Amino acid sequence: MIKLMETPMLALQVRRAARDLGDVIYVHGSTFGADLSVFFAFDGRSWADELNDAGFNVWGFDFAGYGASERYPQDDAIPAGRLHDVQAQLHRVVRAVRERNGGRPVMLLAHSWGGSVAARYAGDYPQELSALVLFAPIVTRSAAMVAGAYVPAAAGMASHYPLTAWAQYRRFVEDVPRGLPQLLSEAHFQHWSAAFLASDTGAATRTPPAVLTPAGPQIDVRALWSGHALYDPARIGTPTLLVRGEWDSVCSEADAVRLLTELGGSIKVCKTIPRATHLMHLESSRGLLYNAVNAFLLRSST
Repeated sequence: MIKLMETPMLALQVRRAARDLGDVIYVHGSTFGADLSVFFAFDGRSWADELNDAGFNVWGFDFAGYGASERYPQDDAIPAGRLHDVQAQLHRVVRAVRERNGGRPVMLLAHSWGGSVAARYAGDYPQELSALVLFAPIVTRSAAMVAGAYVPAAAGMASHYPLTAWAQYRRFVEDVPRGLPQLLSEAHFQHWSAAFLASDTGAATRTPPAVLTPAGPQIDVRALWSGHALYDPARIGTPTLLVRGEWDSVCSEADAVRLLTELGGSIKVCKTIPRATHLMHLESSRGLLYNAVNAFLLRSST
């Protein structure tokens, strides 16, 4: 564990590959950090293992408010961890990795709201990146596009909100077509949800047990889905892979097509993972996601 001690303190981890084809930095989404995603092992194997086998060093970190990083103070007036606030945190992480790799550009692998953070970063610091992967990104929509669609519940103006294991379970099942089996087995979910609750030492003190989660990302999603662009795809010239799950309502097919069209670079690829939702990296089709990402990064590193 590397602790980046500027305020707020950020926890950074690395798993190095036997071959060194480059450095991949994982940028997590709005509700759980690196230990519960790129480093989480199902049946003894994680996404980081797959990336390592392909030759990539894997760096994972937690934004402030998640995992082993410093927590925000609780404040009833200011939602914690909005995109414009965490940009500096991602910049610190990229700088720390490049200080350790001889200054070469890095690759960003980002999920959901974290994709918005990474997309903004790619537009601002293109010289620092060699590739960008956005899976299940949040895309700007107009009010007409979201009429009748799912919109995150308003977090009010509190800095945090409690997130239960049951609420996370609903996210795994809500987009699966009726009558089809769930995409994460009960045994795997029990293993993952126990780790999720353990990521917050105060979770067991709440009824029901819940992880205190920064509210800023939910405000960002509502802003994006109200027509407020928080990043400009046209500024992204880095080779980009966009991946979405077949059944993902958060990043719809129309969202993916629109974002791909708006990206400013000449190298841009879109892949759809069958039988997958917004949490495809933890689901039964995750191997297809791993393969698509590895293939793209290998092309970008040569």
